[in-house]
Amino acid sequence: MRTRFQLQLIVLLALLLCGSVFAEPKTRADIDAAYKWTLEDVYPDWDAWEMDLNKLKGLIDEIAGLKGTLTQGPEQLLKAFQLEDDLGILIDAVYGYPAMTRDLDNRDNEVYAKLQQVQILYASYGTATSWMNPEILTIPWETMKQWLDNTKALAPYRFSVEDLYREQKHVLDAEGEKLLSYFSQFRGNPSDIHNQLSTADIKFETITLSTDEEVTVSPGEYYKILSSNRNQEDRKNAFLSRNGVYNKTINTYAEVYNGICQRDWAMAQARKYGSTLERSLESNNIPVDVYMNLVSTVKKGTAPLQRYHALRKEALGLSEYHLYDSSIPVVEIDENYEYDNMKDGIIKSVKPLGKAYTEKLEQAFTPGWVDVYETEGKTTGAYSGGVYGVHPFMLLNYNNTLDNVFTLAHEMGHTVHTMFAQEAQPFSMSNYTLFVAEVASTMNEALLLDQMLSETKDPKERLVLLSHAINSIEGTFYTQTMWADYELQVHQLAENGQPITAEILISMYHQLSQEYYGESVTPDELYDITWARIGHFYFAPYYVYQYATSFAASAKLHQDITEGSRKDKKAAVERYVNLLKSGGSDYPVDQLKKAGVDMTQPDAVQAVMDQLTNLVDQYEKELKALKLID
Repeated sequence: MRTRFQLQLIVLLALLLCGSVFAEPKTRADIDAAYKWTLEDVYPDWDAWEMDLNKLKGLIDEIAGLKGTLTQGPEQLLKAFQLEDDLGILIDAVYGYPAMTRDLDNRDNEVYAKLQQVQILYASYGTATSWMNPEILTIPWETMKQWLDNTKALAPYRFSVEDLYREQKHVLDAEGEKLLSYFSQFRGNPSDIHNQLSTADIKFETITLSTDEEVTVSPGEYYKILSSNRNQEDRKNAFLSRNGVYNKTINTYAEVYNGICQRDWAMAQARKYGSTLERSLESNNIPVDVYMNLVSTVKKGTAPLQRYHALRKEALGLSEYHLYDSSIPVVEIDENYEYDNMKDGIIKSVKPLGKAYTEKLEQAFTPGWVDVYETEGKTTGAYSGGVYGVHPFMLLNYNNTLDNVFTLAHEMGHTVHTMFAQEAQPFSMSNYTLFVAEVASTMNEALLLDQMLSETKDPKERLVLLSHAINSIEGTFYTQTMWADYELQVHQLAENGQPITAEILISMYHQLSQEYYGESVTPDELYDITWARIGHFYFAPYYVYQYATSFAASAKLHQDITEGSRKDKKAAVERYVNLLKSGGSDYPVDQLKKAGVDMTQPDAVQAVMDQLTNLVDQYEKELKALKLID
C-alpha cells in the first residue's frame, strides 16, 4: 500500500541521486528549532490526528455506501469524485503526519504503530472503493463523454476519467478488483521489510582511520570519508565496512528483492499486462520504447565516462582506481558551505526562472519547512514531500559540503514544483508524475552550477565545479540508467520463471558494472552487492530511469532558458513555469512536449552524452593547466 503522500516522498528521495554527505548524528535536542520541521502545521498534537483518523473511517463508510449509484447520472458521479477528493486530502495529512514523525526517528515503535494504523485503514479504503472503476466503466463512453461535456463541475476529473477508459482493458470486474484490494497492505510488506532491515535494524561498524581516529561508518560518515579523506586505505576500509554490513544479510536482501519482483509480475498478470515494465509505464501512457531506447543508447555511450575516471586515476596518482576513489576531489579547496550562507546564493541562481519562481523559492526557506541536519535515527538521504493544503516539507541531512549545497538546490526544485502545482490545480490533478518530478530538481542544480562557475576564477574551484557537474551526469544519468537496466533484467527473471538468488543478483550486477566502467575502474567483489541497498528497487520499482530521462529533459529546457534571444528565453521560462503548474493534468510525455522537449526522440538522450564529452574535455584542460597530468 502506498498513499499519495508516500509515493511523492519516495519519488523525491535524493540519497542515490546526489551522493549526499551527512554529519555524524546528533540528538534532536542539539538542533535549533529554526532548522527542524514544524509538524504542528499539519496537526497540533496526536489527539487532533486521532480525530481525523476517526473521521477518515466515517468517510470510507460513506463512499462505500455510494456503490450502485454512479450510473444514475452526472450528479451522482460528481458526488463520488468530490467525496474521493475529501478522502484523499484527509489521507494526505493522516498518513503524512506519522510518516514524517517517524522519519525523524525510525527507532520510535509507537509512531510506527500509528503509521501501521493508517496503512491498515488505507487497505480497507481500497476494498471499500474497489467497485468504483468497474462501475464507472459500465457507463458507455458516449454517455460519459456527454456528461463530461455538459457538466462543468466534472472538469477537474475529466483527465482521470478519460485515462480510466484508455486503460479499460486492465481494469477487472468489481469482484476481481475487490479480491486484489485484499492484498493491498501485503504488497507493501517487502519494501517495509527492506526499510526495517536497512534502517531500524542495521548496525554499522566502527573502524580506525590512519589518524587513529575511531569512526562508526554510518551513511553520513561513509560519504564523508569517501569525499574528504585523502588516504586511499581509509576509503577502502570504509567501503569494506559499509558494504560488509549489507553483505552479512545478503541472502535476506535477495529474498526481499525476489518478493518485490514476484509481486510486480503477479500484479502485471492479474491486470493483463505483457510485462512488469509495460504495467509500470502504461499508467502514465509512457511508451516502452522510451525506456528501452534509454537503456540501449546509454550503454553504448560510456566512453566519456570511462575517460573521466581514467583522467582521475592519473591525476590522483593511483596505481589502482576503485569506485570508492571516485568521490575524492583531485584538488583540495577550503569548502565550508554553511546552510544559512547558501540561501542567498541559491535564490540568486534561479533568477533566470523569473520573479514568481524566485519568490516561491524564498518562501520555501521558511523555518519549519526544512529539517536540515542529521540526527540519531533520522531517515537518511533527502526528500521533499507535500501535504496538500499545508505546505511542502523538506528533509535534509546537511553537512556543509558542496554536494550538500547541490542537494539543497535539488530539493528546493521539488518543493517549488509542489507549490506551483498545488496552487494551480485542484487536488485531483495536483500530484505530478514521477516522470516529470526530477526535471524541476535538476534544473535548479544546473542553474546553481552556472552561477558558481561564473563567480569563480580560481582554477582549483573551477576544477571542483566541473567535477561536480560530471559527477551529476554520472550519478543522475549513467548510474540511474545502469540501475534501470539492472532492475529490468531482474524482473525479467521473474517473468520467465527463473530463480532469483543472491548469487544471481551479484553476478548480474557485476556484469553490468563491467559494461559501464570497463577497465577504467578496478572491480571490487563487495561493490557487486550494491543492489541490496538501493531503496528505489524496493520502494518504487522502475522509477530510477526517470532520473535519467528527467535529466535529459532538464538539460534541453535549461539550454532554452539560458541561451538565445531575450524573447526566446522569456518564452522558454513561461513554458517551464507552465510545466510546473500543470501538476498531473496531462500525460508526462505530452507535458514535456508542451514545455519544449520530446522524450520519444533519441536526441535528448544523446545530447547529455555529448555534454559529458564537452565537460570532460574542459576537465582535462584544467588538469593540464594545473600540471596534474601530462
